[in-house]
Amino acid sequence: MSEQPDVIPDRDGPRDECGVFGVYAPGRDVARLTYFGLYALQHRGQESAGIATCEGGHITTMKDLGLVSQVFDEEKLQALAGDMAIGHVRYSTTGGGAWDNAQPVWRDDGRELALAHNGNLTNAVELYNELREQGITLRGTSDSEIIAALLSSHACEGGEWIEDAVAHVMPRLRGAYSTVVMTKHAVVAFRDPHGVRPLALGKLEDRFVVASESCAFDIIGAQLIREIQPGEFVSMTERGLEMKQVVEAERQAQCVFEHIYFSRPDTRLENRVLQSVRSKMGEVLAREAPVEADLVIAVPDSGNPAATGYARASGLPKDDGLIKNRYVARTFIQPGQELRQHGLRMKFNPLPEIIAGKRLVVVDDSIVRGNTMRQLVGMLREAGAKEVHLRISSPPIKHPCHYGVDMNTREEMVAHERSVEEIAEEIGADSLAYLSLEGVYEAVGTPRERHCDACFSGLYPIGEIEEHNGKFALEEIAVIPATGR
Repeated sequence: MSEQPDVIPDRDGPRDECGVFGVYAPGRDVARLTYFGLYALQHRGQESAGIATCEGGHITTMKDLGLVSQVFDEEKLQALAGDMAIGHVRYSTTGGGAWDNAQPVWRDDGRELALAHNGNLTNAVELYNELREQGITLRGTSDSEIIAALLSSHACEGGEWIEDAVAHVMPRLRGAYSTVVMTKHAVVAFRDPHGVRPLALGKLEDRFVVASESCAFDIIGAQLIREIQPGEFVSMTERGLEMKQVVEAERQAQCVFEHIYFSRPDTRLENRVLQSVRSKMGEVLAREAPVEADLVIAVPDSGNPAATGYARASGLPKDDGLIKNRYVARTFIQPGQELRQHGLRMKFNPLPEIIAGKRLVVVDDSIVRGNTMRQLVGMLREAGAKEVHLRISSPPIKHPCHYGVDMNTREEMVAHERSVEEIAEEIGADSLAYLSLEGVYEAVGTPRERHCDACFSGLYPIGEIEEHNGKFALEEIAVIPATGR
Protein backbone atom coordinates (compact mmCIF):
# COMPACT_ATOMS: atom_id res chain seq x y z
CA MET A 1 0.00 0.00 0.00
CA SER A 2 1.48 3.27 -1.04
CA GLU A 3 -0.94 5.61 0.65
CA GLN A 4 -2.58 5.76 4.03
CA PRO A 5 -6.30 5.00 3.85
CA ASP A 6 -8.73 7.74 4.76
CA VAL A 7 -10.49 7.28 8.06
CA ILE A 8 -14.24 7.61 8.31
CA PRO A 9 -14.55 8.52 11.99
CA ASP A 10 -16.81 6.44 14.17
CA ARG A 11 -17.11 9.25 16.68
CA ASP A 12 -15.07 12.10 18.06
CA GLY A 13 -14.00 10.22 21.19
CA PRO A 14 -10.45 9.42 22.24
CA ARG A 15 -8.64 7.54 19.53
CA ASP A 16 -7.39 4.09 20.33
CA GLU A 17 -3.75 3.42 21.03
CA CYS A 18 -2.16 0.12 20.00
CA GLY A 19 -2.49 -3.60 20.50
CA VAL A 20 0.33 -6.13 20.95
CA PHE A 21 0.48 -9.91 20.73
CA GLY A 22 3.20 -12.50 21.25
CA VAL A 23 3.37 -16.29 21.11
CA TYR A 24 6.02 -18.97 21.64
CA ALA A 25 4.67 -22.23 20.21
CA PRO A 26 7.08 -24.52 18.31
CA GLY A 27 5.20 -26.76 15.93
CA ARG A 28 2.24 -24.39 15.62
CA ASP A 29 1.35 -21.95 12.85
CA VAL A 30 2.44 -18.93 14.87
CA ALA A 31 1.82 -16.42 12.07
CA ARG A 32 -1.80 -17.51 11.76
CA LEU A 33 -2.27 -17.44 15.53
CA THR A 34 -0.86 -13.92 15.58
CA TYR A 35 -3.06 -12.83 12.68
CA PHE A 36 -6.21 -13.86 14.51
CA GLY A 37 -4.94 -12.41 17.77
CA LEU A 38 -4.43 -9.07 16.04
CA TYR A 39 -7.84 -9.40 14.39
CA ALA A 40 -9.36 -9.49 17.87
CA LEU A 41 -7.32 -6.41 18.84
CA GLN A 42 -8.15 -4.40 15.70
CA HIS A 43 -10.23 -1.93 17.74
CA ARG A 44 -7.03 -0.72 19.43
CA GLY A 45 -5.46 0.60 16.25
CA GLN A 46 -6.33 0.85 12.58
CA GLU A 47 -3.42 2.79 11.04
CA SER A 48 -1.07 -0.13 10.46
CA ALA A 49 -0.53 -3.78 11.26
CA GLY A 50 2.49 -6.07 11.36
CA ILE A 51 3.77 -9.53 12.27
CA ALA A 52 7.33 -10.74 12.91
CA THR A 53 8.31 -14.40 13.13
CA CYS A 54 11.55 -16.18 13.92
CA GLU A 55 12.71 -19.36 12.18
CA GLY A 56 16.18 -20.88 12.42
CA GLY A 57 17.58 -17.84 14.20
CA HIS A 58 16.37 -15.42 11.53
CA ILE A 59 13.64 -12.81 12.12
CA THR A 60 11.25 -11.93 9.31
CA THR A 61 9.08 -8.82 9.70
CA MET A 62 6.09 -7.93 7.55
CA LYS A 63 4.07 -4.75 8.13
CA ASP A 64 2.11 -2.13 6.22
CA LEU A 65 -0.46 0.61 6.55
CA GLY A 66 -4.06 -0.53 6.86
CA LEU A 67 -6.20 -3.02 8.74
CA VAL A 68 -5.02 -6.54 9.59
CA SER A 69 -7.19 -8.00 6.82
CA GLN A 70 -5.79 -5.47 4.31
CA VAL A 71 -2.14 -6.05 5.19
CA PHE A 72 -2.13 -9.87 5.30
CA ASP A 73 -3.43 -12.59 3.02
CA GLU A 74 -2.89 -16.33 2.84
CA GLU A 75 0.29 -16.05 0.76
CA LYS A 76 1.91 -13.61 3.18
CA LEU A 77 1.01 -15.68 6.23
CA GLN A 78 2.53 -18.79 4.67
CA ALA A 79 5.77 -16.86 4.14
CA LEU A 80 5.97 -16.10 7.87
CA ALA A 81 7.24 -19.39 9.25
CA GLY A 82 8.74 -19.96 12.67
CA ASP A 83 8.34 -21.16 16.23
CA MET A 84 7.49 -17.77 17.72
CA ALA A 85 5.92 -14.53 16.62
CA ILE A 86 4.88 -11.07 17.75
CA GLY A 87 2.34 -8.72 16.23
CA HIS A 88 1.05 -5.17 16.44
CA VAL A 89 -1.87 -2.98 15.42
CA ARG A 90 -1.22 0.76 15.62
CA TYR A 91 -2.82 4.07 16.18
CA SER A 92 -0.02 6.63 16.38
CA THR A 93 0.46 8.36 19.73
CA THR A 94 4.14 9.27 19.30
CA GLY A 95 5.31 9.92 15.76
CA GLY A 96 3.09 10.16 12.71
CA GLY A 97 1.37 7.41 10.75
CA ALA A 98 4.15 6.89 8.19
CA TRP A 99 5.26 3.38 7.17
CA ASP A 100 8.58 3.79 9.03
CA ASN A 101 6.63 4.01 12.30
CA ALA A 102 4.61 0.84 11.67
CA GLN A 103 5.43 -2.06 13.96
CA PRO A 104 6.91 -4.50 14.85
CA VAL A 105 10.12 -2.50 14.86
CA TRP A 106 13.18 -4.46 13.65
CA ARG A 107 16.65 -3.57 14.96
CA ASP A 108 20.13 -5.06 14.94
CA ASP A 109 22.49 -2.85 16.92
CA GLY A 110 24.35 -5.83 18.33
CA ARG A 111 21.32 -8.03 18.99
CA GLU A 112 18.71 -8.76 16.32
CA LEU A 113 15.20 -8.27 17.61
CA ALA A 114 11.67 -7.21 16.74
CA LEU A 115 9.50 -5.19 19.12
CA ALA A 116 5.86 -4.12 19.49
CA HIS A 117 4.79 -1.48 22.00
CA ASN A 118 1.59 0.00 23.39
CA GLY A 119 1.97 3.18 25.41
CA ASN A 120 3.88 6.42 25.40
CA LEU A 121 7.25 7.36 26.90
CA THR A 122 7.30 10.73 28.62
CA ASN A 123 11.10 10.90 28.37
CA ALA A 124 11.31 9.95 24.68
CA VAL A 125 13.17 13.10 23.63
CA GLU A 126 15.79 12.64 26.35
CA LEU A 127 16.41 9.01 25.36
CA TYR A 128 16.43 9.88 21.66
CA ASN A 129 19.16 12.45 22.22
CA GLU A 130 21.21 9.94 24.23
CA LEU A 131 21.05 7.42 21.38
CA ARG A 132 21.98 10.04 18.83
CA GLU A 133 25.02 11.06 20.91
CA GLN A 134 26.09 7.40 20.89
CA GLY A 135 25.89 7.35 17.10
CA ILE A 136 22.79 5.12 16.99
CA THR A 137 20.39 6.13 14.22
CA LEU A 138 16.65 5.55 14.05
CA ARG A 139 14.64 4.97 10.89
CA GLY A 140 11.36 6.25 12.29
CA THR A 141 10.17 8.79 14.82
CA SER A 142 8.35 6.66 17.39
CA ASP A 143 9.27 6.04 21.01
CA SER A 144 8.82 2.32 20.29
CA GLU A 145 11.97 2.31 18.16
CA ILE A 146 13.81 4.01 21.01
CA ILE A 147 12.98 1.05 23.28
CA ALA A 148 14.06 -1.36 20.54
CA ALA A 149 17.36 0.46 20.03
CA LEU A 150 18.09 0.48 23.75
CA LEU A 151 17.46 -3.26 24.01
CA SER A 152 19.34 -4.12 20.82
CA SER A 153 22.42 -2.04 21.68
CA HIS A 154 22.60 -3.50 25.18
CA ALA A 155 24.30 -6.56 23.63
CA CYS A 156 27.32 -4.33 23.03
CA GLU A 157 27.48 -3.66 26.77
CA GLY A 158 27.98 -7.32 27.62
CA GLY A 159 24.33 -8.28 28.13
CA GLU A 160 24.16 -11.82 26.76
CA TRP A 161 20.43 -12.49 27.18
CA ILE A 162 17.45 -10.37 26.20
CA GLU A 163 16.09 -10.80 29.73
CA ASP A 164 19.22 -9.01 31.03
CA ALA A 165 18.68 -6.19 28.55
CA VAL A 166 15.03 -5.79 29.55
CA ALA A 167 15.94 -5.66 33.24
CA HIS A 168 18.60 -3.04 32.45
CA VAL A 169 16.42 -0.86 30.21
CA MET A 170 13.09 -0.88 32.09
CA PRO A 171 14.26 1.45 34.90
CA ARG A 172 15.38 3.99 32.27
CA LEU A 173 11.93 4.25 30.70
CA ARG A 174 9.35 6.70 32.02
CA GLY A 175 5.71 6.63 31.07
CA ALA A 176 3.54 3.81 29.76
CA TYR A 177 4.89 0.74 27.99
CA SER A 178 3.23 -2.63 27.55
CA THR A 179 5.73 -4.28 25.23
CA VAL A 180 6.63 -7.57 23.56
CA VAL A 181 10.09 -8.18 22.13
CA MET A 182 11.35 -11.20 20.18
CA THR A 183 14.90 -12.43 19.61
CA LYS A 184 16.06 -15.68 18.05
CA HIS A 185 15.80 -17.30 21.49
CA ALA A 186 12.78 -15.81 23.25
CA VAL A 187 9.61 -13.78 23.34
CA VAL A 188 9.63 -11.42 26.32
CA ALA A 189 6.71 -9.27 27.47
CA PHE A 190 7.11 -6.46 29.97
CA ARG A 191 4.92 -3.76 31.48
CA ASP A 192 5.71 -0.39 33.02
CA PRO A 193 5.74 -0.23 36.85
CA HIS A 194 2.50 1.76 36.92
CA GLY A 195 0.65 -0.69 34.67
CA VAL A 196 -0.99 2.07 32.64
CA ARG A 197 -1.80 -0.06 29.59
CA PRO A 198 -3.14 -3.62 29.88
CA LEU A 199 -1.08 -6.73 29.15
CA ALA A 200 -2.23 -10.30 29.80
CA LEU A 201 -0.66 -13.77 29.89
CA GLY A 202 -2.44 -16.80 28.46
CA LYS A 203 -1.85 -20.50 27.89
CA LEU A 204 -2.36 -22.37 24.62
CA GLU A 205 -2.23 -26.06 25.54
CA ASP A 206 1.38 -26.43 26.76
CA ARG A 207 2.57 -23.12 25.25
CA PHE A 208 2.14 -19.49 26.23
CA VAL A 209 0.83 -16.29 24.65
CA VAL A 210 0.64 -12.64 25.65
CA ALA A 211 -1.70 -9.93 24.41
CA SER A 212 -3.02 -6.50 25.22
CA GLU A 213 -6.43 -7.98 26.00
CA SER A 214 -7.83 -11.38 26.91
CA CYS A 215 -10.25 -11.28 23.95
CA ALA A 216 -7.23 -12.15 21.77
CA PHE A 217 -6.90 -15.45 23.66
CA ASP A 218 -10.53 -16.42 23.12
CA ILE A 219 -10.28 -16.31 19.32
CA ILE A 220 -7.34 -18.77 19.25
CA GLY A 221 -8.59 -21.07 22.01
CA ALA A 222 -6.10 -19.96 24.67
CA GLN A 223 -6.93 -19.52 28.34
CA LEU A 224 -6.28 -16.38 30.37
CA ILE A 225 -3.82 -17.05 33.19
CA ARG A 226 -3.51 -13.58 34.67
CA GLU A 227 -2.53 -10.01 33.91
CA ILE A 228 1.19 -9.33 33.72
CA GLN A 229 2.01 -7.33 36.82
CA PRO A 230 3.19 -3.71 36.63
CA GLY A 231 7.00 -3.67 36.51
CA GLU A 232 7.20 -7.38 35.64
CA PHE A 233 8.62 -9.20 32.65
CA VAL A 234 7.60 -12.62 31.39
CA SER A 235 9.95 -14.66 29.21
CA MET A 236 8.80 -17.49 26.93
CA THR A 237 11.56 -19.81 25.69
CA GLU A 238 12.30 -23.50 25.13
CA ARG A 239 12.85 -23.66 28.89
CA GLY A 240 9.24 -22.69 29.47
CA LEU A 241 7.93 -19.65 31.29
CA GLU A 242 10.06 -17.36 33.45
CA MET A 243 8.88 -14.30 35.36
CA LYS A 244 10.68 -11.54 37.21
CA GLN A 245 9.62 -8.40 39.03
CA VAL A 246 12.05 -5.76 37.77
CA VAL A 247 10.75 -2.36 38.85
CA GLU A 248 8.52 -1.39 41.74
CA ALA A 249 6.36 1.73 41.68
CA GLU A 250 4.94 3.79 44.51
CA ARG A 251 1.46 3.32 43.05
CA GLN A 252 -0.36 1.61 40.21
CA ALA A 253 -2.04 3.75 37.59
CA GLN A 254 -3.99 1.57 35.17
CA CYS A 255 -5.91 3.72 32.70
CA VAL A 256 -9.54 3.78 33.87
CA PHE A 257 -10.64 4.57 30.32
CA GLU A 258 -9.73 1.00 29.40
CA HIS A 259 -12.73 0.02 31.56
CA ILE A 260 -14.98 2.71 30.05
CA TYR A 261 -14.21 2.44 26.34
CA PHE A 262 -10.85 1.27 24.98
CA SER A 263 -10.85 -2.44 25.74
CA ARG A 264 -13.40 -4.70 24.11
CA PRO A 265 -16.48 -5.44 26.26
CA ASP A 266 -15.65 -9.16 26.29
CA THR A 267 -12.18 -8.48 27.70
CA ARG A 268 -11.50 -9.28 31.33
CA LEU A 269 -9.68 -6.60 33.37
CA GLU A 270 -9.01 -6.76 37.08
CA ASN A 271 -10.96 -10.04 37.21
CA ARG A 272 -14.15 -8.53 35.74
CA VAL A 273 -15.68 -8.77 32.27
CA LEU A 274 -16.00 -5.21 30.99
CA GLN A 275 -19.49 -5.72 29.57
CA SER A 276 -20.81 -6.04 33.13
CA VAL A 277 -18.67 -3.12 34.35
CA ARG A 278 -20.08 -0.83 31.66
CA SER A 279 -23.61 -1.98 32.32
CA LYS A 280 -23.09 -1.11 35.98
CA MET A 281 -21.91 2.35 34.92
CA GLY A 282 -25.26 2.81 33.20
CA GLU A 283 -27.11 1.73 36.33
CA VAL A 284 -25.22 4.22 38.48
CA LEU A 285 -25.78 6.92 35.85
CA ALA A 286 -29.55 6.32 36.00
CA ARG A 287 -29.42 6.74 39.76
CA GLU A 288 -27.32 9.90 39.56
CA ALA A 289 -29.10 11.53 36.60
CA PRO A 290 -32.72 10.39 36.19
CA VAL A 291 -34.97 12.12 33.66
CA GLU A 292 -38.59 11.85 32.55
CA ALA A 293 -38.44 10.11 29.20
CA ASP A 294 -40.09 7.49 27.01
CA LEU A 295 -37.19 5.50 25.59
CA VAL A 296 -33.49 4.72 26.10
CA ILE A 297 -31.28 4.35 23.03
CA ALA A 298 -27.53 3.84 22.72
CA VAL A 299 -24.98 5.38 20.43
CA PRO A 300 -23.74 2.05 19.03
CA ASP A 301 -21.61 0.23 19.69
CA SER A 302 -19.76 2.00 22.49
CA GLY A 303 -22.90 3.08 24.35
CA ASN A 304 -24.69 -0.27 24.28
CA PRO A 305 -23.72 -1.75 27.68
CA ALA A 306 -24.30 1.48 29.61
CA ALA A 307 -27.63 2.03 27.85
CA THR A 308 -28.73 -1.45 28.91
CA GLY A 309 -27.79 -0.67 32.50
CA TYR A 310 -29.52 2.72 32.40
CA ALA A 311 -32.74 1.19 31.07
CA ARG A 312 -32.69 -1.61 33.62
CA ALA A 313 -32.16 0.76 36.55
CA SER A 314 -34.62 3.41 35.37
CA GLY A 315 -37.39 1.04 34.30
CA LEU A 316 -37.54 2.69 30.87
CA PRO A 317 -37.78 0.60 27.69
CA LYS A 318 -34.70 0.35 25.46
CA ASP A 319 -34.66 0.05 21.68
CA ASP A 320 -32.33 0.53 18.72
CA GLY A 321 -32.95 4.08 17.58
CA LEU A 322 -29.66 4.36 15.72
CA ILE A 323 -28.42 1.74 13.27
CA LYS A 324 -24.67 1.52 12.75
CA ASN A 325 -23.04 0.44 9.51
CA ARG A 326 -20.34 -1.84 10.90
CA TYR A 327 -18.62 -2.25 7.54
CA VAL A 328 -17.47 1.36 7.32
CA ALA A 329 -14.17 1.78 9.11
CA ARG A 330 -11.64 2.74 6.45
CA THR A 331 -12.13 3.56 2.82
CA PHE A 332 -9.89 4.60 -0.04
CA ILE A 333 -12.79 6.50 -1.63
CA GLN A 334 -13.52 10.11 -0.70
CA PRO A 335 -17.28 10.72 -0.37
CA GLY A 336 -17.22 13.92 -2.46
CA GLN A 337 -18.53 17.34 -1.52
CA GLU A 338 -22.18 16.47 -2.10
CA LEU A 339 -22.00 13.54 0.32
CA ARG A 340 -19.42 14.91 2.75
CA GLN A 341 -21.97 16.94 4.70
CA HIS A 342 -23.85 13.69 5.29
CA GLY A 343 -20.69 11.83 6.26
CA LEU A 344 -21.97 10.76 9.67
CA ARG A 345 -24.76 8.84 7.94
CA MET A 346 -22.07 6.53 6.60
CA LYS A 347 -21.85 5.37 10.20
CA PHE A 348 -25.25 6.00 11.78
CA ASN A 349 -28.82 6.14 10.54
CA PRO A 350 -31.76 7.00 12.82
CA LEU A 351 -35.04 5.06 12.74
CA PRO A 352 -38.00 7.49 12.70
CA GLU A 353 -40.44 4.63 13.34
CA ILE A 354 -38.75 4.05 16.70
CA ILE A 355 -37.94 7.57 17.89
CA ALA A 356 -40.53 9.92 16.36
CA GLY A 357 -42.50 11.75 19.04
CA LYS A 358 -40.44 10.19 21.84
CA ARG A 359 -38.52 11.79 24.68
CA LEU A 360 -35.17 10.04 24.29
CA VAL A 361 -32.40 9.20 26.72
CA VAL A 362 -29.34 8.84 24.47
CA VAL A 363 -26.43 7.01 26.16
CA ASP A 364 -22.79 7.07 25.09
CA ASP A 365 -19.50 6.56 26.91
CA SER A 366 -17.79 9.92 26.28
CA ILE A 367 -17.75 13.24 24.48
CA VAL A 368 -14.48 14.92 23.49
CA ARG A 369 -14.86 17.64 20.84
CA GLY A 370 -18.64 17.36 20.62
CA ASN A 371 -18.83 17.57 16.82
CA THR A 372 -20.17 14.05 16.28
CA MET A 373 -22.64 14.30 19.15
CA ARG A 374 -23.93 17.62 17.85
CA GLN A 375 -24.62 16.01 14.47
CA LEU A 376 -26.25 13.00 16.09
CA VAL A 377 -28.59 15.18 18.12
CA GLY A 378 -29.53 17.02 14.92
CA MET A 379 -30.19 13.74 13.12
CA LEU A 380 -32.42 12.50 15.94
CA ARG A 381 -34.45 15.70 15.89
CA GLU A 382 -34.82 15.49 12.11
CA ALA A 383 -36.13 11.95 12.62
CA GLY A 384 -38.84 13.29 14.90
CA ALA A 385 -37.45 12.98 18.42
CA LYS A 386 -39.49 15.16 20.79
CA GLU A 387 -36.69 15.60 23.34
CA VAL A 388 -33.04 14.46 23.43
CA HIS A 389 -31.47 13.92 26.86
CA LEU A 390 -27.80 12.89 26.71
CA ARG A 391 -26.38 10.63 29.42
CA ILE A 392 -22.62 9.96 29.31
CA SER A 393 -21.13 7.04 31.26
CA SER A 394 -17.92 8.88 32.13
CA PRO A 395 -17.02 12.31 33.56
CA PRO A 396 -16.26 15.27 31.26
CA ILE A 397 -12.93 14.87 29.44
CA LYS A 398 -10.94 18.05 30.05
CA HIS A 399 -7.27 17.07 29.81
CA PRO A 400 -5.09 15.34 27.17
CA CYS A 401 -3.55 11.92 27.75
CA HIS A 402 0.25 11.60 27.82
CA TYR A 403 0.35 7.83 28.29
CA GLY A 404 -0.55 6.34 24.93
CA VAL A 405 -3.90 7.77 23.79
CA ASP A 406 -4.20 10.33 21.02
CA MET A 407 -6.57 12.97 22.39
CA ASN A 408 -7.28 16.53 21.37
CA THR A 409 -5.76 19.58 23.01
CA ARG A 410 -7.61 21.14 25.93
CA GLU A 411 -8.85 24.00 23.78
CA GLU A 412 -10.49 21.57 21.32
CA MET A 413 -12.36 19.70 24.05
CA VAL A 414 -15.97 20.73 24.38
CA ALA A 415 -15.77 20.53 28.20
CA HIS A 416 -12.84 22.98 28.33
CA GLU A 417 -13.96 25.98 30.42
CA ARG A 418 -17.64 25.11 29.83
CA SER A 419 -20.26 24.06 32.36
CA VAL A 420 -22.43 21.00 31.72
CA GLU A 421 -25.32 23.31 30.87
CA GLU A 422 -23.16 25.19 28.37
CA ILE A 423 -22.06 21.92 26.76
CA ALA A 424 -25.68 20.82 26.41
CA GLU A 425 -26.49 24.11 24.70
CA GLU A 426 -23.44 23.78 22.44
CA ILE A 427 -24.50 20.28 21.37
CA GLY A 428 -28.19 21.11 21.13
CA ALA A 429 -29.47 18.62 23.73
CA ASP A 430 -32.43 19.24 26.03
CA SER A 431 -30.30 18.04 28.94
CA LEU A 432 -26.89 16.50 29.56
CA ALA A 433 -25.46 14.59 32.50
CA TYR A 434 -22.17 12.80 33.04
CA LEU A 435 -21.36 9.90 35.35
CA SER A 436 -19.40 11.07 38.38
CA LEU A 437 -15.87 9.87 39.00
CA GLU A 438 -17.13 8.21 42.17
CA GLY A 439 -19.73 6.42 40.05
CA VAL A 440 -17.04 5.18 37.66
CA TYR A 441 -15.08 3.55 40.47
CA GLU A 442 -18.22 2.12 42.03
CA ALA A 443 -18.78 0.28 38.76
CA VAL A 444 -15.12 -0.68 38.25
CA GLY A 445 -14.98 -2.12 41.76
CA THR A 446 -11.35 -1.27 42.51
CA PRO A 447 -9.94 1.80 44.29
CA ARG A 448 -9.18 5.04 42.49
CA GLU A 449 -5.64 4.88 43.90
CA ARG A 450 -4.91 1.99 41.50
CA HIS A 451 -5.87 3.92 38.36
CA CYS A 452 -5.05 6.90 36.19
CA ASP A 453 -7.96 9.27 35.52
CA ALA A 454 -5.90 12.29 34.41
CA CYS A 455 -8.12 12.91 31.35
CA PHE A 456 -10.92 13.71 33.79
CA SER A 457 -9.08 15.09 36.82
CA GLY A 458 -5.87 16.56 35.39
CA LEU A 459 -3.90 14.61 38.01
CA TYR A 460 -1.06 12.89 36.15
CA PRO A 461 0.36 10.02 38.24
CA ILE A 462 3.74 9.55 36.53
CA GLY A 463 6.12 12.42 37.25
CA GLU A 464 6.18 15.75 35.52
CA ILE A 465 4.68 16.08 32.05
CA GLU A 466 7.00 17.97 29.71
CA GLU A 467 5.28 19.80 26.87
CA HIS A 468 8.13 19.08 24.42
CA ASN A 469 7.32 15.38 24.58
CA GLY A 470 4.29 15.72 22.28
CA LYS A 471 3.11 13.33 19.58
CA PHE A 472 5.39 14.80 16.90
CA ALA A 473 8.28 15.78 19.18
CA LEU A 474 10.72 13.30 17.61
CA GLU A 475 9.81 14.42 14.11
CA GLU A 476 10.52 18.00 15.10
CA ILE A 477 14.05 17.21 16.30
CA ALA A 478 14.90 14.63 13.61
CA VAL A 479 17.07 16.36 11.04
CA ILE A 480 17.75 13.71 8.40
CA PRO A 481 15.60 10.55 8.17
CA ALA A 482 16.87 6.98 7.97
CA THR A 483 20.66 6.90 7.99
CA GLY A 484 22.18 10.15 9.18
CA ARG A 485 20.98 12.16 12.13
